[in-house]
Parts: sequence; structure tokens; C-alpha cells
Amino acid sequence: MSRRFQHGVRGERGYPLYQLGNPQLRVFRTNFFIQLVRPGTAQPEDTVQFRIPMEMTRVDLKNYLERIYSVPVAAVRTRVQHGSSRRRDHRNVRIKQPDYKVAYVQLAHGQTFTFPDLFPKGKQSGGRPTDEDLRDQVLEEQRQRQSPDPRLGGVPGWFGL
Repeated sequence: MSRRFQHGVRGERGYPLYQLGNPQLRVFRTNFFIQLVRPGTAQPEDTVQFRIPMEMTRVDLKNYLERIYSVPVAAVRTRVQHGSSRRRDHRNVRIKQPDYKVAYVQLAHGQTFTFPDLFPKGKQSGGRPTDEDLRDQVLEEQRQRQSPDPRLGGVPGWFGL
């Protein structure tokens, strides 16, 4: 076997090289990082959207989710999203955002996924105030601080000694 096939092309990122040894003693960590994305448009309840690296294939993603997270996957669809090139720098040269791949994972029959509601409306358990109550309280404190002081006679507060 030639050396090129054994060690891969120099500088190429891919799967780890084969190492001798008992497979039970080795720990494999993935070379890929995936992001769970909240979709902009409504998706079916059994579909989950991910942003994945360009090198990752749909088979890689299916194996990743099934073997690492034990998520049953029925199908995977992918598309490449081209990065925007609308921005310009100080020299009026276009700045291109990097391209990325979007994967739509359809879960197995009967499985659904919904994003958790991190900021629920209404009172929270335990009688704690909600975010809206805290926001109203802070706004009221700011209004009291910004009210003019009658002793200054219309002169701004930052001008006083």
C-alpha cells in the first residue's frame, strides 16, 4: 500500500488515521460541529434544522445523530446556503460571508421536536416576577431619575456642581 493512501494528503482534514490497537480502548471524537437552528419558516413537527460543515455528508449526519445522541432518523435533506456578499469594507471592496450547509433531519415515525419556550408569558412558579414586571420596574426607576429637579431651575443636571 502506498504511503499516500495510508496517511492521506498532507493538509487535508478528514477522518482520523487508522491506529493499531484494541478498538475498545480507543475513544473517537468527531471532527464535526453541528448547530441546531430555529427555522425561519414553519416546519413540520418531525423535522429539525441544523447548520453543518460543508465537508459533512447526509450519511455522516445520520450516523452522528443515531450513534452519539441515539436519535432515530428517517431521512436527511441538505442544501448549500451561499454567504452574502453585500457588505463592503472601508475601501469599498465586497466582503463575502462564508458558505454553509443546512440540513433538514426528519425524525423517525412518531418522534417530534419542539423548541422549549425559554421566556413564557405570565407569572412564573414560586411567585417570582416575570421579565415584563422587572422591565416595567426598571423603566419606572429611569423615569424617576430623569425627572427634572425643581431646585436647579431648568439647568441640566450634568451642569450642576
